[in-house]
Amino acid sequence: MSSAPLILSFSLLLSFPLLFLFVPRFLPQRHVTISLPDELDDIALFRRATLATVSRLGTTNPKPKIAFLFLTNTDLHFAPLWQLFFQNNEPLFNIYIHADPSAEIAPLGGVFSGRFIAAKRTHRSHPTLISAARRLLATALLDDPLNSYFAVVSQNCIPIHSFKHIYNSLFHKSSPPFPIYRSFIEILDDEPQLWDRYIARGKTVMLPEVPFNRFRIGSQFFVLARQHALVVIRDRRLWRKFKLPCLNLDSCYPEEHYFPTLLSMEDPESCTRYTLTRVNWTGSVGGHPHTYQPPEVSPQLIHELRKSNSSHSFMFARKFSPDCLKPLLDMAEKVIFRE
Repeated sequence: MSSAPLILSFSLLLSFPLLFLFVPRFLPQRHVTISLPDELDDIALFRRATLATVSRLGTTNPKPKIAFLFLTNTDLHFAPLWQLFFQNNEPLFNIYIHADPSAEIAPLGGVFSGRFIAAKRTHRSHPTLISAARRLLATALLDDPLNSYFAVVSQNCIPIHSFKHIYNSLFHKSSPPFPIYRSFIEILDDEPQLWDRYIARGKTVMLPEVPFNRFRIGSQFFVLARQHALVVIRDRRLWRKFKLPCLNLDSCYPEEHYFPTLLSMEDPESCTRYTLTRVNWTGSVGGHPHTYQPPEVSPQLIHELRKSNSSHSFMFARKFSPDCLKPLLDMAEKVIFRE
């Protein structure tokens, strides 16, 4: 009798532990769940930020600040360009960086030195991106009571106006401390894929908290006013729904659903319904927008990216490949930061 079947069976048996070790690396990351310890850490942070009061301001009347919230899983390739953007404006901004701890991020100096916050793993098109943005918002709220606007940007974002232009555009109609500002967040309710995205977890899973007629989608890159940043970190009700795993991964983009839906339900009148970050979806591949390459970078491109149909021009743009840094730096002073 041949021993070949016995050897084959024994080999398959030995291979099972290897399957448990390596298969998870090839499974879609959107099946990953948020651990209870991570959830509890976030809740504790959100509570501390919520309880922080304006009593720390004292009796002076200082200028409000913009908190820039960098959400990344790679190096900040455009840090030199951002460094020029922030230069000589130190009293008017703060920087916070959430970097995926599984990624090897090169140390940063200048205005970015020491600005990394305690971070957790993130996955594309996954609730972990919601958690990361909320973590950034809470840290910024807790860190400085003068933070009045909170701009979420990625490692592929660049500024397309000077800091002074952006600051004056955001604060030109109100006076501190803590006036009621509007939030610049895209909120869409008539997109053709809206129903598919709504039922990505199942037809009735979002009920009763989020009926279909209240469900919204929009860009994950936004500029929130302080009162709306607080709404986001105080929320528990909608988060319990949006953190649930999806059945249809092709229509599951929770980071593009949670924030527009929450703020549309809580305070739609104080939201502009448009974003300040320009994205080119022409020729998008795999859910990714067009990525600009060095030959495309020109003064004409910057001027074109600024154009908007809203009352504000676009202030940031994405997505740029890392090797665009040099042509962008070459025209930074004469084009990008010249108004």
